[in-house]
Order: sequence, then structure tokens, then C-alpha cells
Amino acid sequence: MNTMPKLSVLPCFLSLVLYQLPMVTLAAPAPLSAEQSDPRTLGWMQGFPPTPERRITQPDSNFFSFPKLRWSVCHMRELLPTAAIPRAIAHYSALPEALNPAIDELQFTPTGADQPISWRDGLAANYTDGMLVLHRGKVVYENYQGCLGPQQHHAAMSMTKSVTGLLAEMLVAQGQLDENALVGTLIPALQGSAFANATVRQVMDMTTALKYSEDYADPNADIWQYSAAANPLPKPASYQGPVGYYEYLMTVPAAGEHGKVFGYKTVNSDVLGWVLATVTGKPYNQLVSELLWQPLGMQQDAYVTVDGLGTPFAGGGISATLRDLGRLGQALLDASQGKPGVIAPELAHSIQAGGDKAAFAAGFSSLAGGSYRSMWWVFHNPHRAFAARGVHGQTIYIDPKAEMVIVRFASHPVASNSANDATSLPAYQALAEFLLKQKPD
Repeated sequence: MNTMPKLSVLPCFLSLVLYQLPMVTLAAPAPLSAEQSDPRTLGWMQGFPPTPERRITQPDSNFFSFPKLRWSVCHMRELLPTAAIPRAIAHYSALPEALNPAIDELQFTPTGADQPISWRDGLAANYTDGMLVLHRGKVVYENYQGCLGPQQHHAAMSMTKSVTGLLAEMLVAQGQLDENALVGTLIPALQGSAFANATVRQVMDMTTALKYSEDYADPNADIWQYSAAANPLPKPASYQGPVGYYEYLMTVPAAGEHGKVFGYKTVNSDVLGWVLATVTGKPYNQLVSELLWQPLGMQQDAYVTVDGLGTPFAGGGISATLRDLGRLGQALLDASQGKPGVIAPELAHSIQAGGDKAAFAAGFSSLAGGSYRSMWWVFHNPHRAFAARGVHGQTIYIDPKAEMVIVRFASHPVASNSANDATSLPAYQALAEFLLKQKPD
């Protein structure tokens, strides 16, 4: 008997925000193109009230299956409980514009392809909902499609992890967090788990040795038990497992020696979120607000999904606007170039230096030559690029050499970014080379 919980009753903010899955998706391969699956074309949730065939609800429908996914990514707080990440009321940071229409016609050749395609065609190929490009601090490209508009929030998926890692780096720099401390000493409740003798740094870099599987092809994988624990909906009377993220994290067993092999597992991010809340005495969403959203002058509040006990999902629950994530990326770019600000230069340099390449290669077959540091993906290419990445195509791509920040929201039918990297990464490199040729103002 298949014991896999139905996706419609899983906390989809957990189950579908993992960056790198095997080449397996929870939805069947999409027969519809980006244009055909546009939620405006399909009429999702249109009408007063919407007719039954146009409704997307929770838990009655599989709201994260394609093509419903293309509407749901912009409406998470209408489907799941959330906590606010407030901006500063008094002001927001302006983003100057110098739009360059030539970018749409920029040509590049996807990996493995024989013929080039245009930047515009690349957006459609990757089911892009929003694309923002900053160059030398100015908006040079901005495009909205599908469910997204300038004031609309979009699920950031596992880019949330990178926010969590950035917060940890900030607290380390402030002396509030010791990256060499054992997690079990900071959170006694985790003493019986695999995390007890892992250092904070090992959690930040995901080099913990855990007996925990996120293999979606396996109906008995641990991810399904984690999902059941985190599910904000009422548990069935027969349920006897842990309740909430924290209770589940206490049960994760060890499998080997920490620090040897990179293993991309979302439970690390939620343990780190728990550590941050513990050492500061503040919930995760408040920390994001106080350390990033307010001082960076974000234009809109963000929000983060929570479990049934109100615990924010530090591994993938944030939704934000395209421009506000552009502000975050620009702050990191500025810091990487030595400019003092909300994010200290030494902090950005720590992330940009990357993690253990050997440990990364031992546990991850994609992104050859890369590494993972503080929950950021580091490419170690000549441009010193690094990125936040999330399933279905979410990206903050920072290229210090080109002075470029790219933010993309997407709703690709395939969760794994392996499905879009062949188009995305050559496009980003081509744009960087194009922008390097532009004369400063």
C-alpha cells in the first residue's frame, strides 16, 4: 500500500521548496508552454466567485501541481498561514532606472544547443514570472509575466535558505553567535538528535551527516514525515508523530561524521532558524525584518509561511516582491565590492569565498567546481559569482565583476533547477559580458 500523504494536505511550502531534487517532479511533465499555462489565460480564480473549474483552494485541490503552480506562487498567504516580515514605515530605498531595451534581443546559446536564442525567448523557456536586472545599482531590465506584477509577492522557495544563512553570518559578525559552537549546547532539546554534536558552521554549510532522505521518488522518505509534522492543517485522529518543525528536528538521527560531505537537506535550514531564534530571543520573521527588511529600505512587507504552531519556515517559506529581492542582492553586491553598509564587506567576502569544494563535490553532482557557504551557492567562476537558488527557477544571481544583480521569479513545471540551468546560466553569463561593455554614466 502506498503510504505517501496526498500532496493536497502536505505543507507545500515545505514539500516543494527544495532546490535540488533528483530528476523527479511531483507533477507530470507539462504539456503546456509558458504562454499556454499563463494563469491569466487559464482563468484561475477569476470571477465572483470563481466557477468550480477555476478554483484553487487548500486543501481541496492540489494547488502546487502544474499548471496551478503558476497562480499559487503569487498567492501563498491566501493558501497557508503566514507571519509578517515588516518593512520600515518611514521610507524605502529608491531604485534608479536606466532601462536598456536591447537586452531583450541579446543572443546566447544554451548548454548543449546548436543554435542561439534571445534573452526574451529564454524567459519563456524557463516559465519566468518576473525578471529584474540591476547594473551598477540601476534597473536596466524589468519584466513581469503570468501572476506577477510590481507590487505582487512571489514565493522565494529555497532562496529563503540564503536569507537564513545571511542572518547567521550577520549574527556571527556581531558576536551574538559562535559558528564553532555545538548546536546541542545552544539548543538542549536537540541533544538526542544528529545535530547535537554538529557545529553551527557545519549546519550553515550543510556538511552535517544525517540519516534523512529528501528523495521524492521514495514514498517512505523522511521528507514525508517531516511534511506531516509541519502540516498546518489539523492532524488526523490516528496521527502519532511529531507536531511542528522543532519536534521533528529532535528525531533526526546521525549517519556518519559531520564536516566531510555536503548534503543538501532542508532540515539544516530549519535547525539554523531555530538557533537564530534561540540566541537572539526573537522569532525568525522578526530577525529578517530588523536585520534586513527595515535597514535596507524595502518597499513592501514580506511574509513567511509557518507550521501549525506558528514556527516560521526558515528553509523555504518567504514570499517577497521582485524589487525588494533586488535590493537585497544589490546590498550584497555592494558589500562584495568593499562598500560599507547594512551588510559588512567582510561578511560578503566570507560567503563569496565559498565552502569546502571537496565536500561539495563528494555530495553534489551538479554545478561542477562550485561550493556552498552559509546557504549560498558559490560558482568560483572568473566573475566570482554567487547565488541564492530555489526550486522552479527562483534566483538571485550576483556577478561582482560585471556589477550585476539578477533576480528571477519563475514557475517552471519541473522543480529541479537542472531543468533550467542549461538556459539560465549561459544567459546570465552573456548578459554579464554585454553589460561589461557598457560605458559608465
